[in-house]
Amino acid sequence: MLSHIHIRNFTIVETLELDFAEGMSALTGETGAGKSILLDALGLCLGDRAEADMIRAGADKAEVTAIFRIAPDSDAARWLQDNDLATNDECMLRRVIHANGRSRGFINGTPVPVQMLRELGEFLVDIHGQHAHQSLFRRDAQRDALDGFGQHEAELAAVAQAHQKLTAIEAEIRSLDGDSDYRDRLELLRFQVEELSALKPTPDGIAELDSEQRRLAAAGDLLATAQRIIDLLYEGESSVQQALAHAAGALQRLLKTDPELNEPYALLSSALIQIQEACDSLRRYADGLELDPERLAWVEEQLGLLNDLARKHRVRVEELPEWLEALSRELARLENAEQRLAELQQERTAADAAYRKAAAALSRARQKAAAALAERVTRFIHELGMPGAEFTVNVNHDADGRPARHGLDSVEFLVRTNPGLPMGPLTRIASGGELSRIGLAIQVATAKSGRIPTLVFDEADVGIGGAIAEVVGRQLRLLGNDRQVLCVTHLPQVAAQAHHHFQVSKHTDGDRTYTQVRPLGLEERIQEIARMLGGVEITDQTIGHAREMLATAHGRMAKQA
Repeated sequence: MLSHIHIRNFTIVETLELDFAEGMSALTGETGAGKSILLDALGLCLGDRAEADMIRAGADKAEVTAIFRIAPDSDAARWLQDNDLATNDECMLRRVIHANGRSRGFINGTPVPVQMLRELGEFLVDIHGQHAHQSLFRRDAQRDALDGFGQHEAELAAVAQAHQKLTAIEAEIRSLDGDSDYRDRLELLRFQVEELSALKPTPDGIAELDSEQRRLAAAGDLLATAQRIIDLLYEGESSVQQALAHAAGALQRLLKTDPELNEPYALLSSALIQIQEACDSLRRYADGLELDPERLAWVEEQLGLLNDLARKHRVRVEELPEWLEALSRELARLENAEQRLAELQQERTAADAAYRKAAAALSRARQKAAAALAERVTRFIHELGMPGAEFTVNVNHDADGRPARHGLDSVEFLVRTNPGLPMGPLTRIASGGELSRIGLAIQVATAKSGRIPTLVFDEADVGIGGAIAEVVGRQLRLLGNDRQVLCVTHLPQVAAQAHHHFQVSKHTDGDRTYTQVRPLGLEERIQEIARMLGGVEITDQTIGHAREMLATAHGRMAKQA
């Protein structure tokens, strides 16, 4: 429900802060005082169109902030959670309009597009009036109202589950059979898999080919280098081995003269042994090298083919094995498509039958609820001063229709305002004042099942008076027992029924005109209702009448409590 609103520099409001409570709140004031400004400001927070002329003269921007208390299990709470905008049990909507006409929206401090304000607003507030029915004309809203009234949660869940299963099966069928290039794709896959498989690309195989190519390409240089090193160390005329042998022999002859030469002699002897072993190892390595141009050409050809295929498939050479596996899986899926399609067609037939059975059960529940809702709304409409009017709910079940998540029914609210007239849609049959009363009757009839927590009625009592006005007031108050109701009214009979009363007034201070809204206590309510009853001149009799109206209303309220 709406708990607080702050308005700054909006039209003729300089600054205004109001707290709201549960139940029914009446907003009253002289004609032209600006009673609808509060609703316009609220509508701005809910995503209504922003205009530069909404900014108070002399200000550079207008700002409206609305704070709502959110139930944890409500549609609004789920929407906030889905959009990562949730914060505890409150939600703050803010809208700023700049002088250039541009505006910015915020939800819980996060900048959002205006469309998101509208989406969230549909879960928070429903506005009714002669020219501001947010949901009454929408077929989906009418269907939702009927389902809420009939408490069709179980039937709706069964239809939604059946629809989800059917949709998944149809999506798989389309993926297998819906592609007009299916055969071409199958042939291409077969060619690609065969072409890749012929090269047998494996991670180890590619690495071995690459290593072998480098070895074969460098075989001549490797063999020549090995022979040069052998000549240098061992086989050449001035080899390192000969120099070391000569040095070792010279030291050996001097050992008897100076035993301290043992260590360098031992090191030279060890070096001779290591040089001989190194040369033996190089001879074995050289004997193993092959100058094989044909093998080198074949290896390079294989690597070239692999590189060509990698470029063709737009992958790296080392990714070819994984790519071949992916293509093989897709080929297997397509080759098995005909068998799978046959299975899916059978599954679809069964799923479609299950869906239509669930949709038929939901339709039967709707038909039953439609009769009860029509009877209740018609009764309320009669009480609201339209004794010849009749309301009905048309539930048309299309058993062969295209499956939808909400079932196979089209739901439409129909009305006739006078006997003998044909039933017709609300928009074509009812006038503005009649629409307001019909909307009120529907909201009262569905109050306990409705999901929108705050209802706004902008002069829903237009065109009525007397005893009917008191009935309207009682119905609005009854609605306020279950949901928050804000009502702009000019009728004292309606205002007297409210739990809370706000007075809207316009003042002129020099060159400035501004609107004020203030909550009224009991005595102030009596004065305001007396003004609404008596006009300019308020007599003791008028005040007595106002006091009596409030006492009667509060006495009835106490009995209802």
